[in-house]
Amino acid sequence: MTSKDRSYLKGLAQTEDAILSLGKSGVTPDFCKSVEEALVKRELVKINVLKNADDEPETIARMISERTRSEVVQIIGRKIVFYKKNKEKAGIVLPSESKSKKA
Repeated sequence: MTSKDRSYLKGLAQTEDAILSLGKSGVTPDFCKSVEEALVKRELVKINVLKNADDEPETIARMISERTRSEVVQIIGRKIVFYKKNKEKAGIVLPSESKSKKA
């Protein structure tokens, strides 16, 4: 993912609300499954890390990213944004993809 792609996704995520919240139960397989399902439907997902979560947002972002094979777009405070392209039905066209299709 290029810096332009990341910047574009940050702009899209700015207007989105967090759709999942992670609390003291931590990054469970069920929570990762919920993130994965949301990524398939939306491609761009924002989660909220509650104050009672045991791990820091950076650690949580890395774990979820690895388990869902998604990209961490940004971490701001206790909010994390993930992106994963839907191979079958892509809804978000990144700037780097639109250039490659023109060539």
